[in-house]
This record gives sequence, structure tokens and C-alpha cells, in this order.
Amino acid sequence: MEPSLSSSDYNQLRAFMAVAEALSFSRAAQSLGVTPSALSQTVRGFEERVGTRLLNRTTRSVSLTVAGERLVQRIRPAVQDLGAALGEARQLRREVAGTVRVHTFRSAAERYIEPMLARFAHDYPQVVLDLTLDDAVVDMVAGGFDVALRIGEVIERDMVAVPLGPELRQIVVASPAYLAEHGEPVHPRDLVRHRCIRWRWPGQAQAYAWEFFEDGRWFEVAVDGPIIVNDKETAIRAVLHGAGVGFGIDNAIARHLREGRLVPLLQAWTAPFPGIHLCYPQQRLMAPALRAFIDAVRQAERADEARGA
Repeated sequence: MEPSLSSSDYNQLRAFMAVAEALSFSRAAQSLGVTPSALSQTVRGFEERVGTRLLNRTTRSVSLTVAGERLVQRIRPAVQDLGAALGEARQLRREVAGTVRVHTFRSAAERYIEPMLARFAHDYPQVVLDLTLDDAVVDMVAGGFDVALRIGEVIERDMVAVPLGPELRQIVVASPAYLAEHGEPVHPRDLVRHRCIRWRWPGQAQAYAWEFFEDGRWFEVAVDGPIIVNDKETAIRAVLHGAGVGFGIDNAIARHLREGRLVPLLQAWTAPFPGIHLCYPQQRLMAPALRAFIDAVRQAERADEARGA
């Protein structure tokens, strides 16, 4: 036979080994779930493929020829190794072990992943979480990631997407000191006359154009200002220090709003959009480690909701 086995080669070899081990066509056929006549035909085809008789057949018994015995001795260890390898693969399917590669927006990691890390490491000591915290939108499959956490509007359509938490809103904010000096904008387009702290998506050359909602549609305002950053927390800190007007996600700046360090502006022109989602490629058989991670993140979400965050 050729060094590589075709599917028909493998089926014929499997049929021959079943008969050789049982020394009975009827018992071998029962173990394989086929009829004795079909099994006999498959084995006969295998003998023709090999070019020699491998089994002696009578109406009452089956025995191996010298060639058949030698073939069985040669291939039995390989068959046993194959069975052991398949058994190990099935065991790994049941064991929660291996590496889960995660790509996540920083804000999502802080809210849904960081709170569950210690418990997850304790419960699943054989799982390694390989976390990449990055606000860039990457091709997770091409990047070798198993799962990602990102906002709904940048998720590929062929992904399974599980929402985490509520919808989000972006709010224009400024410090009381800035407003005392520069006044408040009345309409989003007034922002072009203000010093805005701009944010740039990682990997993008241009700063993000601020988005607002009016009369049933979204529109953009290309704001200007003295500072451009690629980290949203740095942008908010600049706003807190009075450097200009900022644009922040509501739940990320809620504490600053409650404590009066930031003042919300232009709220009539803000609208909710799909929030953080946990997304992963569609798959029929999911690795137990990935399933454990997904379940742990969703449990962290429920705990976050219970806290009223």
C-alpha cells in the first residue's frame, strides 16, 4: 500500500483487523454495525488491494494465513496507538485545560474580566488565559484569538455575539472650571469653537469624529483641539484637569458626574448604542476551557448587574 491511507484503505484495514481479532465474520460485523456479507466483501476487496490472501475461510471457522498473521503483528501496535491517541483527545475534550487567547477592549477587561481572574485561576488551574488588552479592532481569527470582548458595532457578522451589560451612551463632558472660562455649547456643532480632547482608534491616522443623534439619524462633528490621545482614560483625565471638552462612555465617567468633577453637556443629542459583547467564531464543538471562560465572564456580568453598576 502507499504510505498514506485513503478513506477506503482505512475502512478496509479496519474491517480486516476486526475479523482478525474476532476470527469470526459474524462477531466482527456485529461490532462494526454492518452485515456479515458486506464485511466479507470489504475484506475481499482489501485482499485484492494487498495482492494476497490474508484469511482462511471455511463454513465453520476463520483463521489467519501466514501473510495475514504478519500483517496483524505489524499493524496492531499502530492501531493501539491510534486508539490511545483518540482516547486522549476525548479526555481532553472533557478536561478543562489548555490556553484561551482573549482580545478585549480595556474597559471591558476592567469590568468583566479582572473581577473573575483570581477565582477562575483557582477553579481551573490547568487553563492559561492569554489576555491582549487593546482598543484596536482586529481580525480575531487571523490573530489566533479564541474570543473577544468589544462593542457591538464593530463585531463581524459571522460571529456569535453575546451582549454583556446594558447599551452604552457617549456623553460630552467638561470640568466646571473649563465651563466657567469658556461657556457651554448649545448644539453639538458649537463644539467646533471649543477646545476638545480628541481620541484616535488604535491603528487609525485620523481622530475619531464625535457622533450625535438628531431627528432619527446619526451625524458627526469633526471637533478640533490641542490634544489627541489613543487612550480614553488619559483623555478623561485631561478633561478633569480642565484642558478641554471630552467625549466619554457613560458608565466610565459616572463617578465623576456624581461627584461633580465633570458636567454633562448636550444630552439631548446623545443616544444609546450596542454595548460590550462577548464574541467568538461559530463552532460545533467548543473546547471546555473556552466554555469555562465564557461562563465565568457571564457570571461576572451578573455580579456586576447585582451591584447596580
